[in-house]
Amino acid sequence: MATRIYVPSDTTAKALGADRLAQRIAALAARQGLELEIVRNGTRGLYWLEPLLEVDTAQGRVGFGPVEEQDLESLFDAEFWQGDVTHPLALGLVEEIPYLRRQQRFTFARAGITDPLSLDDYRAHGGYRGLPNALAMAAQQIVDEVRESGLRGRGGAAFPTGIKWQTVLDAPADQKYIVCNADEGDSGTFADRLVMECDPFMLIEGMTIAGLAVGATQGYIYLRSEYPLAQKNLNAAIATAYANNLLGDDIQGSGKRFDLEVRMGAGAYICGEETSLLESLEGKRGLVRAKPPLPAIVGLFGKPTVVNNVLSLAAVPFILDRGAKAYADVGMGRSRGTLPFQLAGNVKQGGLVELAFGPSLRELMFDFGGGTRNGRPLRAVQVGGPLGAYLPESQWDTPLDYEAFAKVGAVLGHGGVVMFDDTVDMGEQARFSMEFCVAESCGKCTPCRIGSTRGVEVIDRIRAGENVEANLELLSDLCETMVDGSLCAMGGMTPFPVQSAMTHFGEDFVKNTSNAQALAQEV
Repeated sequence: MATRIYVPSDTTAKALGADRLAQRIAALAARQGLELEIVRNGTRGLYWLEPLLEVDTAQGRVGFGPVEEQDLESLFDAEFWQGDVTHPLALGLVEEIPYLRRQQRFTFARAGITDPLSLDDYRAHGGYRGLPNALAMAAQQIVDEVRESGLRGRGGAAFPTGIKWQTVLDAPADQKYIVCNADEGDSGTFADRLVMECDPFMLIEGMTIAGLAVGATQGYIYLRSEYPLAQKNLNAAIATAYANNLLGDDIQGSGKRFDLEVRMGAGAYICGEETSLLESLEGKRGLVRAKPPLPAIVGLFGKPTVVNNVLSLAAVPFILDRGAKAYADVGMGRSRGTLPFQLAGNVKQGGLVELAFGPSLRELMFDFGGGTRNGRPLRAVQVGGPLGAYLPESQWDTPLDYEAFAKVGAVLGHGGVVMFDDTVDMGEQARFSMEFCVAESCGKCTPCRIGSTRGVEVIDRIRAGENVEANLELLSDLCETMVDGSLCAMGGMTPFPVQSAMTHFGEDFVKNTSNAQALAQEV
């Protein structure tokens, strides 16, 4: 029987040469007359070890990584397909790698283990167990299960998913929609991409259950235009689901229907905002809508619409399979279940870390991330994307919890964590926040459109030492105006990184001691 060799197939692994590795392994095996079956799995998200080759053994999968093409000759000389061999790249049992062993993988339990496009693989590892349960339940029972799980939106706002679904269920309409916000644009984030590239059936199952819960018969995945592999895998998985009566009319003989398709995004950050996304999905320019009415009542094409993030919908199959209590039993406070954190920036061990809410940010960055990649002291960290606050060391012991972060003026958002060493210029980072808003604002409201442009100008004047005290006061007033007056979170949250940088890293805004003191007094 052929020995299985797993070679990851996600975008990051491909960028690091995984396709060439797979081809070279096949060629070397053929030359030596070896029976090696190459399986293109997803990724486990241990990115500092990619490409990570895994060998199937009786004891479990043994890993080697990071493997480059020039390493293959020595791996074959060591007969790496035997698994338990001596080699500089040998990692032992992959499941025992501390980075992975200490995680609590609910959503990413299959990532890196299965062939992403194999329905049999998905089912063999716990997939499509939630859907049959949902088909046997009334719509209200499904909504109740999700509400009792404590699942909240994983896209940033952390709104309770069950309440949103209840609103759509209760809204009378001849047509309802499920829309998956897969326009993952926050800095340092890649968890949505990993779901779609490595376990697409999970998202399909979650959206199908959502449709059953609220009475929606049509779903759309609004996918970031920079994710071609995710598009390819999703379309292939959707076709397989249709072919196996898991989508379309009369799902599994239930008499219930749900259709699903992928729509590519417009390449704009603002289309990650749910109402702008809906405008884009309707074929219009991605402009933010005023609320009310909420999309749950007047959404896509004016109909009641569930708009959820990829990670929110991907958590649903677990809840419907294992029950609300199994999900709600982990976490802290009102933050229940798990959140896949993504470690990026200047980090030694970057990658995906799925944990129950509760550990501290410091634990995440050092126990998992291993500190900075270059060994320099860590100075600041931005959590929650480009609109998230910069946290100084005094805040790194904050628990990874929505409410705990809110208390210190920060956000967890989508779980992206970007780390900076002591060489970072936080004044420049603050300027970038305003500049980012200039580039990405939809332009509909004045505080966001004009405020961000003026913000860049004011920061430039402060950093040049021009009338510092007056400009500091002006910047503070401008930030308050944007927070209070912007139509959506684009303008409303852009000041968060600016204000946090002023408060905790004020010395980076000015070039001399007197100006630094003035800034400290101002903030």
